[in-house]
Amino acid sequence: MKTKHLSRRGAELLLSGVIIARATSYLFSKLILEGMGMFNLLGVRFMLAFALLAVLLFPRLKSPDWKTVAAGAVMGGMFFLVMTAELSGLKRTSSGNTAFLENTAIVLVPLLQAVLGRRLPKGKVILSALLCLTGVGVLTLGGGVGFGAGECWCLLAAFLYACTILVTDRLSHSGIDTLAAGIVQVGVIGALSLAASFLTETPRLPSGTTEWLGIVMLAVVCTGFGFTLQPVAQSGTTAERAGMFCALNPMVATALGVIFLNEPFTAKTVIGGVLILLGIFLSELPERQSKRRRLFHRCVAN
Repeated sequence: MKTKHLSRRGAELLLSGVIIARATSYLFSKLILEGMGMFNLLGVRFMLAFALLAVLLFPRLKSPDWKTVAAGAVMGGMFFLVMTAELSGLKRTSSGNTAFLENTAIVLVPLLQAVLGRRLPKGKVILSALLCLTGVGVLTLGGGVGFGAGECWCLLAAFLYACTILVTDRLSHSGIDTLAAGIVQVGVIGALSLAASFLTETPRLPSGTTEWLGIVMLAVVCTGFGFTLQPVAQSGTTAERAGMFCALNPMVATALGVIFLNEPFTAKTVIGGVLILLGIFLSELPERQSKRRRLFHRCVAN
């Protein structure tokens, strides 16, 4: 069964919702990580989400299309690599540096797309990406970016994330069942995370109301919705625009930190958010055609 492609506006509204849902993971993760290893948390979170999705959407998985399963496995494996690089960076540098450097994927996506397509990216695309990236920097950077092992891991995460967006773009437009692929993707991330936890940590189940509540919210909101539907959303838009919408992640995370964690609300918060929204708004503006080009199209039409 193939998923019907969304309109561009519908796809990008869904993508915005997906990214906002993923941004809420910072709140719930902070409640759990003090007593549970990173891979352990990811493994339980994604496997619980996979179990829930498999029960709720069993008809989509009853007769698997192996092209869809393979696509989901590839996307899941790539997202696992992104998270591994991100967590390795977080161990060695600040969360602000990590958020900024990983979101250089906003600029890397159109650049890699241009290299693969052997064409120059449009000026509007580059300007929009740079505005979003600047906004992310204003939101996340404090004393500047140093350069060490942590920063190298974060740049690797950014490169892998940009590649994941491009691969997801290609696969989601290849005629697969994007919803089923998203479910498989969640299962693969969970399985790989649990394997990594057994190799590097002492895995355990959550204990206590706080941990279980946090895990359930991560599984249902951040994973079940935030990861599963990304291939569906990307099937109706381009890789470049998907990359720019990822700038919503640090913007929403900053806003949630101000509201729920009593983090400071400063001029940087406002300026960073405005720059991100301006970059996304600019990318929405239609291309202006030259008089000569409009005349040519009119002659062809007549």
